[in-house]
Amino acid sequence: MSAREERAALTPGTSLHDYALFLHGIEPDGRIPAGGYPLPDRSPPVGRRNRLGRTAAEAAVTEAVVPLLADRVSARSAAAVQSRLAELPVPPRHIHRIVLGIVPEDGHTGRARRLARRLIRTGTHPSAVHAGLALLSGLGDTTDTPAVQALGMLREFSSDAVAVLDRIDRRAAAELELRITAGAPGPGTFLDAVTAGDREAVRAALTGDSTATAQGPPRRIAEAARLDELLDEYPQDPDLTLVAGRLLLAMAHTSQYRPQVLDYARARPVYEAVVGGAPRLTPSPDSYALLLALAQDLRSGAGAVLQWPRGRRAELLDALGRLLAEPLWAAVPDEAATAARLRPGKDPSGHRAGWMLRAGRRPFTPPAAPATFEIEVVVSDPAVRNVVETRIVLGGRPLVPDLFASGGSSSPESLLDAGRLRAGPEPREVQLAEAYCTEGCCGALYVTIRRDGDTVVWDGWRGVEGKRQPPAYRCDAAAYDAEVQRAENDRSWSWPARDTARLIADGLRERPELLTAWDCRAGGAFTAWDDPETVELLFTYAPGTGPGVPGEGAPWLQFAWRIPDDGTPPTSQARAALERLAAQNPRTWARLCGGSKEYAEALGHDWPPGGP
Repeated sequence: MSAREERAALTPGTSLHDYALFLHGIEPDGRIPAGGYPLPDRSPPVGRRNRLGRTAAEAAVTEAVVPLLADRVSARSAAAVQSRLAELPVPPRHIHRIVLGIVPEDGHTGRARRLARRLIRTGTHPSAVHAGLALLSGLGDTTDTPAVQALGMLREFSSDAVAVLDRIDRRAAAELELRITAGAPGPGTFLDAVTAGDREAVRAALTGDSTATAQGPPRRIAEAARLDELLDEYPQDPDLTLVAGRLLLAMAHTSQYRPQVLDYARARPVYEAVVGGAPRLTPSPDSYALLLALAQDLRSGAGAVLQWPRGRRAELLDALGRLLAEPLWAAVPDEAATAARLRPGKDPSGHRAGWMLRAGRRPFTPPAAPATFEIEVVVSDPAVRNVVETRIVLGGRPLVPDLFASGGSSSPESLLDAGRLRAGPEPREVQLAEAYCTEGCCGALYVTIRRDGDTVVWDGWRGVEGKRQPPAYRCDAAAYDAEVQRAENDRSWSWPARDTARLIADGLRERPELLTAWDCRAGGAFTAWDDPETVELLFTYAPGTGPGVPGEGAPWLQFAWRIPDDGTPPTSQARAALERLAAQNPRTWARLCGGSKEYAEALGHDWPPGGP
């Protein structure tokens, strides 16, 4: 009998738990499809027109479940819950959300746990299984791991099963998420080694296969590998130290909606092991950059938000600072810069060498006193991501990773060059961070800055993660003003193209007529995301408007002018760019990148292939 025929042979009364095990059992190579298996086609989905509203759904689900939490759990009671939930015009995923909010009364938790276990093992309808997983979320233990893992192979339950396992068995949660992301393990893979429990094979997969750490979320890879234990088992392996450091930095990076390192329970011992193993690394641009980026993270990134014992984070930073100051290590940035200069043409490693030279000692300044206010502009390793953040540290604790889960800190151009952190006579609301998907999607972090006599106050927080409201922060006004002024005047973090972009932006703010004369308006000048040595000026063209601002429904076009760094001083490059804007219509040389296709073609512009 073929696999297809065997699947058809399953009876309607087969539980979804057994159905998942059956599907996995007939796979010839043990793999599962990416994302998991679909549910059997047993019942039509709940149509939108027939669904109960939110309040009615919550009341109906609660009425179906709560009375049975006080009764003796039996096969009959589980069947009763399943029957009631299956008849409700409520989508199964909504049932999961509602049951998550049901808290069993004192003395009923044991019954609730037993009911949950019956539902996940015997449920034949998605609503019953969702209810069981939701009940088990706060009541399960490691004995439930196999059943929850089995259900997680079904696409309908995968994310909820991972959430349940996160509470009872982090390693099993990690393995399940990696399985449903990449499929079940194949011979010789990282997951195969994890599943087999072969620690040497796990180490070899992580250090010998560059794709092993790109097959899923870095936190899940670390959890599945039991990375902290692996580092203890192989303390002399510099390759494992490098891999662990890269995983930490990937977890800590703010390009995610929440730095994963904040949810990684074993983060601190892994930081400890990586810093402890750093002296065994060979000085090279890659290892130097990794340790420097790690120091940036411990100084003012997500790693600094972890609950470190008093003084321990400073000790780790000091150890990294002393190592990178040793002669062999301290010579790495200069040697990398010299090597890049000897290679013809533009070399990305030259920009990275410049970053190492500029940022090399910045993270190792003495830790701030607990009551101080600090501003630190941090440039990430350009070989990984081109990100520049204005990090605010209050009382020694980084502000944005502590309060905001959806993106990194705003750029220095937004906060410092525009003077938004200055405390004036009137309260001012300032955006400190924005979600990577835009504020309209996942929000932004705001604070109101006001001066109160000889004190500057930060309060009126808006957009903070969760329901907590931070207290007002107060700082001596003289000290605050001095720190803001220092940060505004400090360009030691910057590089020539970034300085050129700032000077062009300043020039257009002072002389807007350079663009309005051509019916254009500046949209920003910055270094290009794909080439930090190139300035990109965006501007909008709206015909006949003067200021370049289109009216409602009026045609408009957007252009981008890229200005490669030619090696001359930024002041000279910015002056030349502004002079060219004054003398020539920028639409004659800039690249069209947005607006109305019909209008662009009417003006003789070629629309970009594939659209902007």
